Amino acid sequence: MDPMTSIPDDRYGLYIHVPFCSTRCGYCDFNTYTPGESGSSSMSTYLNSLEAELDLAAADWDRTGPPSTVFLGGGTPSLLGADGLARVLAAVKRSLGLAPRAEVTTESNPESTSPEFFDTLLEAGYTRISLGMQSAAGHVLKVLDRTHTPGRATEAAREALAAGFEHVNLDLIYGTPTETDDDLRLTLDQVLSTGVDHVSAYSLIVEDGTAMARKVRKGLLPQPDEDVYADRYEMIDSALRAAGMQWYEVSNWSRPGGECRHNMVYWRSGQWWGAGPGAHGCVRLVTDPVSGRGVTPVSDTVSPTSAGAAESGVTRLVNAKLPRRYAEAIGRGASPVTTVEPLGTDDLHTERVMLGMRLREGLPDEVLAAAGRAVDHHVGLGLLERDNGRTRLTDRGRLLADGIITDILLAEEA
Repeated sequence: MDPMTSIPDDRYGLYIHVPFCSTRCGYCDFNTYTPGESGSSSMSTYLNSLEAELDLAAADWDRTGPPSTVFLGGGTPSLLGADGLARVLAAVKRSLGLAPRAEVTTESNPESTSPEFFDTLLEAGYTRISLGMQSAAGHVLKVLDRTHTPGRATEAAREALAAGFEHVNLDLIYGTPTETDDDLRLTLDQVLSTGVDHVSAYSLIVEDGTAMARKVRKGLLPQPDEDVYADRYEMIDSALRAAGMQWYEVSNWSRPGGECRHNMVYWRSGQWWGAGPGAHGCVRLVTDPVSGRGVTPVSDTVSPTSAGAAESGVTRLVNAKLPRRYAEAIGRGASPVTTVEPLGTDDLHTERVMLGMRLREGLPDEVLAAAGRAVDHHVGLGLLERDNGRTRLTDRGRLLADGIITDILLAEEA
């Protein structure tokens, strides 16, 4: 039996965005704010606003049960401290509830954790820790503007495991300018020495507008190389497989039972509410036909209904990005949502293909029926395979996943 079939099919997830960072990493283009930065707010204001938004979510989200996954991302959630994170989870339970055996994850930067931090989180009800390691090589961390010392991430992972966390992830970035094969081997050796049950590994993307993009443009750093990305990916996959980890999504590996259930909500087309500044959600909304109750954006950004939206009933919501503006809206008793986008059945299908094809389990053949010729072509090239009524990427296909998915979607439009 494919181990993917043992992953719970969670239908409701909650994502909470924590926008605070002590410093800004040169490669990061996430919605984050350092202390005193324009548009920011205090952590206490953020926590008060978040609690109020969770109450709004409880009233506006059309669901048949409580969320079974919660994920705090950022930014740096651990900057809230263990007590702040415990307060957030208590608010979730109070407003939305929490399903039995729910997965509750928080991202954490290694330098803002400690054994006492992990003890408090475990007692509060967190079940999973995700640590930003990126690399074990000091010079690579310097290029990335990371502030933790090379050994702190693995030390933090061991502290989390010692506290009693069964599920611990280490995030890696590969292909950073100046990184060598030996640097990556060192990183993988250190990761595997910890005993964590999950690893995420992403190729460095130089995003426009970041400090790193400016350095690359000025010739201070070389442009990352696609061939290097492919070689490094294969190094990672080989090392993790040899250690008993299996890929279940193109950029994620785990031991059996260690898969991130929250991310599976995204990849399997479930619903999730996005709370916090700049957070995105994808949900069915309650609309009272008498009062007309429902999410009303604080701005006039309401996307037109797309093809098939009446059959879908699913809506994408985007919150105000600036923490200050987010808090101001909630302070007025309004929703912090700035964009409401009704999604049609065609939209949902496109997202299902884009995300589901990245999974090891792939997609049912009937979902890809309209792209039959493109699928046949990639099967012939050894990039896709069909098995038991499903189509999935091969090992070679993973290296070209984005292009394959694009070909499938273009074939459906032809």
